[in-house]
Amino acid sequence: MNAILYSKEKCQECDRARYLLESLSVSYLEYKLGTDYDEKQFRAEFGGRAEFPQVAIDYKHIGGLKETLQYFKEKELI
Repeated sequence: MNAILYSKEKCQECDRARYLLESLSVSYLEYKLGTDYDEKQFRAEFGGRAEFPQVAIDYKHIGGLKETLQYFKEKELI
């Protein structure tokens, strides 16, 4: 299982998502706002109402932290 984490600095939810992925030993690639992409690119990809973080697992967009937790619960990994 591989993941992509779209995050930004000083974001508690991003920190929680990072910790979740690490605690489950999920290898992930992290893209950070302002370094790897800008706000316009983020909105174009995820929509105007999207919040940080956004997670994709095995090339499938899962959503934010809440949706990511639900995904792992459904997979019985947490």
